[in-house]
Amino acid sequence: MTKKTISFWLKNARVGATMQSLMPSVVAVVMAIGGGEFGWWQALLAVVGVWCAHLACNLLDDYFDHKADMLKDRERVVRKGIKAYTAKYPYLTDGSATVSDLRKAIAVFCAVAAACGVAVACSRGWGILLIAATAAMLGFFYSAPPVKFCYWGMGELVTGLIFGPLLMEGVYWAAAGVPDWRVLSISLPLGLLVANILYTHSMIDLEGDAASDKLTLAGLLKSPGAKLAMSWLLNYLPYLCVVAAAILGWLHPAYLAVVLMLPRSIWLFWSLIKFTQGADFSHELERPRKFLGNMGKDWEGVRKAGLDWFLIRWLTARNIVSGFCLIIVIVKSILLIF
Repeated sequence: MTKKTISFWLKNARVGATMQSLMPSVVAVVMAIGGGEFGWWQALLAVVGVWCAHLACNLLDDYFDHKADMLKDRERVVRKGIKAYTAKYPYLTDGSATVSDLRKAIAVFCAVAAACGVAVACSRGWGILLIAATAAMLGFFYSAPPVKFCYWGMGELVTGLIFGPLLMEGVYWAAAGVPDWRVLSISLPLGLLVANILYTHSMIDLEGDAASDKLTLAGLLKSPGAKLAMSWLLNYLPYLCVVAAAILGWLHPAYLAVVLMLPRSIWLFWSLIKFTQGADFSHELERPRKFLGNMGKDWEGVRKAGLDWFLIRWLTARNIVSGFCLIIVIVKSILLIF
């Protein structure tokens, strides 16, 4: 790949969205410091491998969505006056790349991820590949037939499992040289928060998904009350998990600092209540509140594109994950020093 080609495919593989794999990976590495025989190069290869695997999965999702002609279904919904997210594989629709180019890019990212995994396994033991292979299989069949987890209401929870317990246990093992079940005390809450990103997406894009015969978890739950109940669980259960782990002695009480992210979760849940009620939300879209975190450099451009209603919620869900991870890294670093 040339430098221009790399930049092109990183952009279209939604490199900005890989935060939901990079941040938990970094957390796992930091958690591994002081445990087992820490290895920096193994940790770095594990993080790079996870990152490339995530990029490959994003492109695979585009590939299978394109084969199902999902964009055409969504545009039909928009023409009916219903809001639906239509920013789907634009590089294929505008002729910037062909499906053959897409397959080659997927192969390259998969090859790099596999090479990183094998290199780590040679140093840390081949058992670590069981975790990697399980995550890869689940990632592939997220949208690939015949399984298509995201078409049967299981996509959100499968993603949470991949980017939470599987990813963090694997990266921790690579960095520390040994697995540790106590990683679950952090990886489970983070997995739920990552699942919440997808669930928030699906909850506000029900019509677009339904037009493509895509059954998300939000679509599987029929009543508005059930949809909001699931949102409540995904927004608040992670904090309860950390509290329980601290009470049981699995985590230092200092990790309770993650409750600093609670206002974002409260706002997100409230915004979904408003969405379900069809209430006027225009004031919130004019200028996102600062405590919600980074909303990008061009919010006015987002508004002009008509994506503000979607991105303000999606980005808030993403920022909850990044803030949660940052707090854990800071707390762990302080505990290592003192």
